[in-house]
Amino acid sequence: MPQQPVDPEAYHQSVERINEIFGSMMVTVDELVGHRCPYKNRFDQCTAAFGCRNQRKAREPGQLKVCGADDKLDYRSAWQDG
Repeated sequence: MPQQPVDPEAYHQSVERINEIFGSMMVTVDELVGHRCPYKNRFDQCTAAFGCRNQRKAREPGQLKVCGADDKLDYRSAWQDG
């Protein structure tokens, strides 16, 4: 299949749109990163490969354990100075 030439303006618009999408996602990430356990997935399951006091029994056998964290923890001190 022969390649079609790339339209520079369409390419530029696509890159700008991707930047907008990811930029808005980063705002949400920045808000959550300090207060949500980094091992908690979107289904409130714990993905950590180690024990945690917030882990609860899995909903069904073979599934990940449930994360019982209340998302009020502040993890920022782990990577920020004072």
